[in-house]
Amino acid sequence: MGSTSPTRSGPSPKLTDRLGIPHPLAWGFLGLLLFMIGDGVESGYLSPYLTDHGLSTQRVALLLSAYGITAAVAAWASGALSELWGPRRVMWTGLGIWGVCQVLFLAFGVVAFNYPVMLATYTLRGFGYPLFAFGFLVWITSSTPQRRLGAAVGWFWFAFTGGLPTLGSLFAKATIPVVGQYVTLWLSLGLVVLGGAIALMGVREPHGTMRTEGRPVATLLKSITIIWQQPKIGIGGVVRAINTAPEFGFLVFLPLFFTKTIGFSLGSWLTILSAMFTSNIIWNLLFGVIGDKLGWRRTVAYCGGLGCAVSTLLLYYVPLATGAHMGVAILVSVLYGATLAGYVPLSALMPSLSPEHKGAAMAVLNLGAGLSTFIGPAIVGLAIGPFGVAGIMWIFVTLYVVSAVLALFLRLPSEDPAPATVQQPTAGRDITPPTEPVGS
Repeated sequence: MGSTSPTRSGPSPKLTDRLGIPHPLAWGFLGLLLFMIGDGVESGYLSPYLTDHGLSTQRVALLLSAYGITAAVAAWASGALSELWGPRRVMWTGLGIWGVCQVLFLAFGVVAFNYPVMLATYTLRGFGYPLFAFGFLVWITSSTPQRRLGAAVGWFWFAFTGGLPTLGSLFAKATIPVVGQYVTLWLSLGLVVLGGAIALMGVREPHGTMRTEGRPVATLLKSITIIWQQPKIGIGGVVRAINTAPEFGFLVFLPLFFTKTIGFSLGSWLTILSAMFTSNIIWNLLFGVIGDKLGWRRTVAYCGGLGCAVSTLLLYYVPLATGAHMGVAILVSVLYGATLAGYVPLSALMPSLSPEHKGAAMAVLNLGAGLSTFIGPAIVGLAIGPFGVAGIMWIFVTLYVVSAVLALFLRLPSEDPAPATVQQPTAGRDITPPTEPVGS
């Protein structure tokens, strides 16, 4: 594992290092934030925009589910490809795919409202953001000391969710009244390109070009076989998939629920959504630090899994009971955003479960993240008809409870009891690397 020691630029720690941001990667976090703002511009209004132009909720769900499938594949491949190519090349690939497919989606699909073209180009665009974002996550985990890894991945998720959908939704809210919904989608392209350029041209940290594997097929297969060779890695992937599956499902139907059922305007809904993920990005940082101190596993299980189960119920039943009360809606959305951040330590926990195969472990983690973009909309598409919004909410609550139970099995190798036949000297047992979190 590499080091982010600040001694290269002087004996005093950089401000970024004191904040928990690895200084050599600082421009990458800024670039990621801008990239994800561009990617998140559409998140709060694409679904109602398409339904207002005649698409059914089921067809919108299909569009987003297809996007989720390619995002899942790209997220899974990002870890293995980073070992083969180096994270920098993976990020360049993601940026190129996103830009080209967005142009095709807008110029030939949306402008003529041609659903087959929209479906094809939007699906292909799903390869883009996971390669860029999760390639950078691999870069972070490969170059950051373990004792600081929780804080570093907290900043990653701060930038990720700060853009998608927090600041992206605020950007849309500001530009839609001025230039309209269609032109706003073009503006998102500029943000993505700007963010990608800042990250890839501003970061010179050497791990970005390091290739740790030279066998493409074996490396990709390892990211699958590790699931049954080390079952805890597979469990962690399931927990990660559950983590944001409801979030992406919410983006399909909550805009309609809050505007059509509760009675908020589109602008008010975008404000609620932004409040939700403003809370999320703040708590991403806090849970990154809290997880390092109190234990990654328990933070994920109790604050993430059980916390999200409770806040999901409140997100539905409280607005239904109070109506279009802005303060109340913001309060419950902020609570959901905070509990969603309880899963942040999972990004530090997963590579630490298999230190000898970090790339493969990250591939499984990223696969779970990508699958969540498919699972959430797919559940909505299948269940919205027979069960309605209330039924979907209870499905998501059940998934969160399951993830809490599964997270408790994710013990680090240092926490597993030594074999009974091996007698360790007292001194050997007491020497614990200071990089291990307590209470996990």
